[in-house]
Amino acid sequence: MRNIKIVIEYDGKKFDGWQKQPSKPNIQGEIENAIETVTGERVEIYASRENRCRSSQFGTGC
Repeated sequence: MRNIKIVIEYDGKKFDGWQKQPSKPNIQGEIENAIETVTGERVEIYASRENRCRSSQFGTGC
C-alpha cells in the first residue's frame, strides 16, 4: 500500500456532504471514482480538513 497526499478545493453546492452515502451525490465517492478511472485501481480515501474561513461551505463558524 502507498500513501499519496492530494489537496483539493471544491464547490459542494451540488453534493450531500463529504462522506459516501448510498444514492446521494457526495465528494468522497466522486474522488474515489475519478482515481479508479485514472489508475484502474479501486481506492478508499481518508480525509482531514482544515476549516479556514471562506475555504469551504458558508456558515461554518467563520
